[in-house]
Amino acid sequence: MQDIVDMLASPQFLATVLAAVAAFATVLSLALPMLQRDRVNQRMKVMAVERDKMRALRLSELAKDRVASGGAARLRQAPKGYMQRVVDQLDLKKQFDSEELRAKLKMAGLSGQAPLVTYMFCRVAVPPIAFIMGLVYFFAISEMTHPPAIKLLMALGCGFLGYYVPNVFVQNLVTKRQLAVKQAFPDSLDMLLICVQSGMSVEAAFGKVAKEITSQSIEMGEEMALTTAELSYLPERRMAFENFGKRTGLPSVKAVVTALIQAERYGTPVSSALRVMAKENREIRMSEAEKKAAALPPKLTVPMIVFFLPVLFMVILGPAAIRFWGYS
Repeated sequence: MQDIVDMLASPQFLATVLAAVAAFATVLSLALPMLQRDRVNQRMKVMAVERDKMRALRLSELAKDRVASGGAARLRQAPKGYMQRVVDQLDLKKQFDSEELRAKLKMAGLSGQAPLVTYMFCRVAVPPIAFIMGLVYFFAISEMTHPPAIKLLMALGCGFLGYYVPNVFVQNLVTKRQLAVKQAFPDSLDMLLICVQSGMSVEAAFGKVAKEITSQSIEMGEEMALTTAELSYLPERRMAFENFGKRTGLPSVKAVVTALIQAERYGTPVSSALRVMAKENREIRMSEAEKKAAALPPKLTVPMIVFFLPVLFMVILGPAAIRFWGYS
């Protein structure tokens, strides 16, 4: 036993064991990269399968929505009927169709060919209709004593205003949609940040936020869902992000889109960019609320003078006036 202990404690044995361990570690470090398989192709296959699953899920959801709405996917169908014939016969696309108009209709939430045809038809049909209605009103219904020439000019003015009615209508839709998106965008960024930090991909995060934010803002949910579909279909994420910024037309959304594109291009963490932009959007929303609160006292001055002070004077001076008149 003592011989075994002496052998294990001898410097020669310890040197031999250390040399063997060092040689084994050297061989292992050199042979391990050769034995390790290249997992890039495997990961790409997994990502392709996941993307196909998301695409199939998105298509099934769209199909369910179409079935629930009676199959009326009107915005994506080719327009047919009287409006289309009028547009084709008068060649209105050459006069009105432009990238600016299409972008404006998308900002209003009117995607597809049917809203474009309807808009061009209204630009031509509304002025004569307004002119005829003006003639009927000024010459048959109204009891105005103006000369016929003045009434005719007034009817022409109605027709001239009718030419701009479609533009005003679309602009009102754009304003309402931008306001709804602007109010819900900070909350969407917060949820998007939580999803990305939890390990979800950008496509999955946009899809999750689209489902969750719909209960708060339908417009924001539509934009996020459309961005999710574009992230799955388009060859580059940059195109989907740019389309998201163009459809909304809001500076805050465009700033977030720029940050996402830069993070995608330079390989920086998306969560860091989303964290900074979410903080900035919360601060912007708070500053806007403070501005509205600061502008409230001047707005209340006139109503208080007109409605509140007279009632206050009546309550204070009324009993004294009644007592004075009673004694007199």
